[in-house]
Amino acid sequence: MKISRIPLAFFDASSIIDSMIEMTRKQREIERRTGEILRVAKPILVGEGFQALSMDRVAAKMEYAKGTIYNHFPHKEEIVLALAIQAMDLRRKLFECSAASGSDSRDRMMAIGVACEFYTHHCHEEFVIEQWMRTHSVWEKSSQQRQNLIRQCEGQCMAIVTGIVRDAIRDGDLTVPVDMTHEEFVFGFWALTFGNQILIASSPSLPALGIHNPARAIRIHCATLLNGFGWQPTTDLHGYIQRAEQLTAALTPQLHLLRREHLAASY
Repeated sequence: MKISRIPLAFFDASSIIDSMIEMTRKQREIERRTGEILRVAKPILVGEGFQALSMDRVAAKMEYAKGTIYNHFPHKEEIVLALAIQAMDLRRKLFECSAASGSDSRDRMMAIGVACEFYTHHCHEEFVIEQWMRTHSVWEKSSQQRQNLIRQCEGQCMAIVTGIVRDAIRDGDLTVPVDMTHEEFVFGFWALTFGNQILIASSPSLPALGIHNPARAIRIHCATLLNGFGWQPTTDLHGYIQRAEQLTAALTPQLHLLRREHLAASY
């Protein structure tokens, strides 16, 4: 009597499927635990500073063995960069939303300024995390992989803004000096706004120095810079500030929604 034999391939395929399911479960568990580590580490870093953050403390709060934390992050600097990547991803989303608004390229550039102000004031934790990420001691100890991800995040934000500049040039609203790249042009506005945000966050003595409304002051500087480059349509300072307030009122609800969605996804 001939005995039928089930092909070995059947068992092989079944084993492969089981392995794939198990790998997916492991990946989900890794992602879940990584997210939990970041959730525990974030308030320590933001509220108490880099020195207060330690692998021991994170492990104790999570009631895990310290080795479990090291399975996900080799040292706390990597935790800081992982948090910074999340923060900069939120900044990118705010930029994308703002860049899509406005009636013309100059309006869209002003909307980016609104996004910068929103990020500083309403995404304070993310802003603080970015500052820690930029410190020499943290950056130098972090992995090349995460450094590349940070560069990618910054590049995406830069691309959004340079895209507005290219549109302005294409539409005849702006002429960039021939010896300046689009990125160098954007860098001037970046330095102006980011430097202002750093000073607001770190200098409680500004009122004593006669600077009572730094946000208004930086808007005036930005308006002067835009007019100086001849970015059309030019406007007087009063008109610029009025338009900035209109954009802020229109964009703020959308930016708040993006922030809530981002935080919900992160947690």
